[in-house]
Amino acid sequence: MELYLDSVDFKEIEEALKLGIIDGLTTTPTFMHRHGITNVDEAILKLSKMVKVLQVEALGDTPEEVEKEADRLIALGLDPKKTVFKIPVSNIGIAACKRLRDKGYMVNVHLVYTLAQAYMAMQAGATYVCPLVGRLQDQGHDAVTLVEQCVEAVEYYGYDTKIMFSSVRHAEHVRTAIMSGVHTITAPWSVMKKLTENNLTTIGTDQFVEHTKLMTMKVNEIIAQYNPRITVNESVVDAVVEMNKSGLGAVSVVDGNGTLIGVFTDGDLRRKITNDGKAVLDKKLSDFDFKYPVTIDSNALLYQAVDLFKKHEVDNIVVMENNQLFGMLDIQDFVKLNLIG
Repeated sequence: MELYLDSVDFKEIEEALKLGIIDGLTTTPTFMHRHGITNVDEAILKLSKMVKVLQVEALGDTPEEVEKEADRLIALGLDPKKTVFKIPVSNIGIAACKRLRDKGYMVNVHLVYTLAQAYMAMQAGATYVCPLVGRLQDQGHDAVTLVEQCVEAVEYYGYDTKIMFSSVRHAEHVRTAIMSGVHTITAPWSVMKKLTENNLTTIGTDQFVEHTKLMTMKVNEIIAQYNPRITVNESVVDAVVEMNKSGLGAVSVVDGNGTLIGVFTDGDLRRKITNDGKAVLDKKLSDFDFKYPVTIDSNALLYQAVDLFKKHEVDNIVVMENNQLFGMLDIQDFVKLNLIG
């Protein structure tokens, strides 16, 4: 099924073309007017150079006038092999379609609302027949059945005509177009750009990204550059100041030789104040007993760190490199990267 963009907005056309799958562009005088385009010929020529196939209006009060307008547009520099002339269905339009097809021009007979109109266009050799599904449904008509009947007529009678599904309002129209077997659909960028969106896909993609990071990124890639540490001979207040500098809720405690002996956390501080009161602030860290903290090597993968967080139910892990204190890994480092919910 061919995919056309229905637009005259140059910025969104450029954006849509980046997909690399757009077969052509449909325009209307309404679009031109809406976007304040006054030099229509100039806009048409510019658009023709941007897309594979351009469908533009050829209007007139008689078949001869329609033909003359098509010839004029070709004379401006449009390539007849890459240009489709859109003609509203009517007796004049059908006669004009036949004239243009006899000259080798491609024609889209549009504003089709009935199977009889579609049949007349097919009989005239229309390259495209274009029912306006959204507009028909707005008026309470069964547009989908009309589209299906048009497709059946093409297939049954062997007309060399493509049925184009147009007046697309939402993604459900695209699904309907696919199911109805049409040969072409033209859709606005506002609808087209959302066709790949799905909440389950987004969730799955986020999970893949998360798991990829956990399995490939190392601890030293996400920890803060500041390495919070304090000696055992310093005070609790000093420990609080150091935690405030780092923005972390813990600080590594080392002995006089810089050897890791433990971790002092904001949770430890709250518990000790609750038990012993404000006097705790005047104590040295040497007054407390420390258990050797949970540690991880700086080159460990992130999933290994997550396992440690879960296993030991801690918020901070001390990071070591070559058996030397390297830094502090905080659970919030993972939350910021959306690696832990």
